[in-house]
Amino acid sequence: MKQLQPIVQNGQRVLLTFQLAEAYGTETQILVNNFNRNRDRYKEGKHFILLTGDHLREFRAKNQYDLPPNLNRLYLWTEKGAWLHAKSLNTDQAWDAYEMLVDEYYRIKENVVPLSKDQALVTVLRTTADLVEETQALKEEQHEIRKLVTQIDQKVEEQITLDHGEQRRLQKAVATKVYELSDDKNERSRLFRELYREIKDRFGVASYKDVKRKELQAALRYIENWIPRKVS
Repeated sequence: MKQLQPIVQNGQRVLLTFQLAEAYGTETQILVNNFNRNRDRYKEGKHFILLTGDHLREFRAKNQYDLPPNLNRLYLWTEKGAWLHAKSLNTDQAWDAYEMLVDEYYRIKENVVPLSKDQALVTVLRTTADLVEETQALKEEQHEIRKLVTQIDQKVEEQITLDHGEQRRLQKAVATKVYELSDDKNERSRLFRELYREIKDRFGVASYKDVKRKELQAALRYIENWIPRKVS
């Protein structure tokens, strides 16, 4: 990462969008797109500083950057804003660059003026509030992910059919029931056909192999309590 010329705005170091893109090994437009997609996550003053009008003209005068002449809005990214961009990209290069920016750019202070007790207290309270807010946001995001995983698990569970071992259990239950009901070879053949047909009808499947795994116990109970139809 090339040496960055410090930009200080509102008492803190910030970066232009193209500088952040270069550090993260991506295109400026990708950062812009990620920002627009997640606009509600970014808070002005916390994650970025927006310059317009006189403030933008003052910035142009003080900093020698080749900004487009028709630019009327300029975003300056704070350390927390850089973190959100690294999170959106989620690449090794972005995270490595973010750590380097924190160590070698954002955390370096110029002309630090000691804070009064009141100022120090306010700073601590603001930092604590930011941490609580970020922790809550992470908890909410984790909750949504867990909820989505649970929904997917439930859908998958709905589709899983019997594996080979479970099919054998069902076959054995059928055989046990049929042999319990009759000693006649011809009668047993009829009972086998009838019981398998009723299993398919009862569980709405084309073959007993298609019975859902979650319904295996219900199928076994059905077989155990099955009573054949009387043949007149």
